[in-house]
Amino acid sequence: MKPTAIAPQNLPEKLVWYYIINIYVIYLLGGHYIFAPVLASFLAFCAVKQWWNQSPITPIRQKIIISPLVWLWIIAMLIMEVALIIGHINWELSIGQILKSSLYWYRHWALFALFPLSGYLNIRPQIIYRAVCIFCLQGLILTVICYIGYILHVPRFDYVSPFQAFGGDELYYRTNFLFPEPNYEEGFRLTLFAPWAPALGLVADVFFFLAYQETDQKWRWLGMVGAIAMAIGSLSRMAILCIPLVLFLIWLSIYFVRIEVQLGASLMSFILGIWSSTLIDWIKNIQQQFHRLRPSSSNARAAIRHMTLNRWWTEAPVWGHGIVLSKGPASIGHMPLGTHHAWYGVLYLHGLVGLCAFAIPFVCTLVNLVYQVRTAPMAKVGLSILLVLLTFSFGDNIEQIAYLYWPGLLILGITFKENANQLVLNKRLLTI
Repeated sequence: MKPTAIAPQNLPEKLVWYYIINIYVIYLLGGHYIFAPVLASFLAFCAVKQWWNQSPITPIRQKIIISPLVWLWIIAMLIMEVALIIGHINWELSIGQILKSSLYWYRHWALFALFPLSGYLNIRPQIIYRAVCIFCLQGLILTVICYIGYILHVPRFDYVSPFQAFGGDELYYRTNFLFPEPNYEEGFRLTLFAPWAPALGLVADVFFFLAYQETDQKWRWLGMVGAIAMAIGSLSRMAILCIPLVLFLIWLSIYFVRIEVQLGASLMSFILGIWSSTLIDWIKNIQQQFHRLRPSSSNARAAIRHMTLNRWWTEAPVWGHGIVLSKGPASIGHMPLGTHHAWYGVLYLHGLVGLCAFAIPFVCTLVNLVYQVRTAPMAKVGLSILLVLLTFSFGDNIEQIAYLYWPGLLILGITFKENANQLVLNKRLLTI
């Protein structure tokens, strides 16, 4: 059967479509760290302009009705910026450092508000699904090429893009022509277009659940296989476990209301209660095996979390430190404090204020999508994306690579839009 043709029909769709299918071209230019925030700003500006110019006679299908959740994300991210500035003032950091950190906020945290707001434009989710499938097919081909290059010990050649002149860590602008870091003791570990391997795993998992929504079977399978190949190639334990975990949680959230599922869960709880000691030993054994996959990484992450929490509580509990030092203590291999965990990182950088600013909209969105998942098809997609981010938030700073998995944030915005429009239509039907 010939795949169904699909093509962008307006400027926002064209920008999204051509950006996704040209991710590797942009990567070779070293431009993701620049282009993604610019794209988010332009699309959000278009959405705000359309929202501002609409009138009472605008047809309901064309009217932008911004969800309270989007307003919550916008306000929360602005509070995050306020916390950042006050943290800098408390530590007597320079105006130049405040501007530099604010640029970091714009390229990372602001995307959690800009892309969901952009979802209110006339952008069909099918455009994103197909573009992601095409990109995942490219990733599958490049994964095979990189693996062959690893076997043949092809030398690594990398460079730093001139776009670094716009500011930011060199890591975000470094291009290595797709070949993995030549660490033959650890094994083949893929990075492709991502700055580090676990980041590739996160993007691959987000793209898996976008490809999963593709209606054309051939493209769907190509997209999912490509995403799985990238996740496995990243050697990220979180990425490998996340896909089956999220699939199970989505299934449970949809079907848990059924009486047979509830009875099955009750029976399972009874059986597990009888064999609880054996189950606990089995879980501990799995945890140890998981730890042994990369013991040095697990030990380092545990040490970073402990030291980060201690420094936050004793030095800057309310507004945080404002910045992450380039090097941490020697006992953790000089890895910076406030990294490798989104929630501890927010506490360290932005304090309790920042934690609330991130946690409140995140939890509200999660609760809303769980409530909507059985009746709204888009809620299932949005919930998948949010669960992936939640899973990875316990092992990485998810805001640092929002400029790579932004299609998932755009889908969240489309989910909010469709749910809000459906509520308005339902209210109008009730008044007729």
